[in-house]
Amino acid sequence: MLKIFLLRHGETAYNADNNRYCGRTDIPLTDKGLGQAQEVKRHLEGIEFAAVYSSPLQRAANTACLASGRDPIKDERLIEADFGNWEGKTKEEFIAENESLWVNWMSDPAVYRAGGTGETGTEIVERVDDFFRSIQQQHTVGNIMVVAHNGINRLYLAYRLGMPLRNYRQLVQQNSSITCFTLDGQGVLTLELLNSKLR
Repeated sequence: MLKIFLLRHGETAYNADNNRYCGRTDIPLTDKGLGQAQEVKRHLEGIEFAAVYSSPLQRAANTACLASGRDPIKDERLIEADFGNWEGKTKEEFIAENESLWVNWMSDPAVYRAGGTGETGTEIVERVDDFFRSIQQQHTVGNIMVVAHNGINRLYLAYRLGMPLRNYRQLVQQNSSITCFTLDGQGVLTLELLNSKLR
């Protein structure tokens, strides 16, 4: 059985600034974020990883490198959601500009586009699910580290756990926290840890 250690990247300046939406903007980790990633490595000490994958954005790739001690395989399917007109703004800022976009997204992200012009939840989970299906073809057993982003991680988990995508925000994943799940031969996800530091 395949065991996935799914991480959210460490803190960025956007995270620290009232959780400003940072989809495709490629900004680095803060000093705190670098320390968080190094702390993950201590938490995961002794676990052998068959492979390490990350989003191509530097905040995820650098977290993966620091947490695993090796260069990750970067995969475009793990990039953060395209947030459209919400990019670079806080929730308070973009709701003040156009509240209906947020109301629509929260009612059914499966069909509405983030920020009006970004991705739908369905488009996001389809590409992330395609990634996990492909790594199952390469790795049937063992531990795999995957470092990605808050938006796509939570949407994928909601989808695989059979939740309506509108409930994805009920799953929490803090910076550099670890979520652990198994995938069996039929692709069934069993959640073992959520938003954890392991020790």
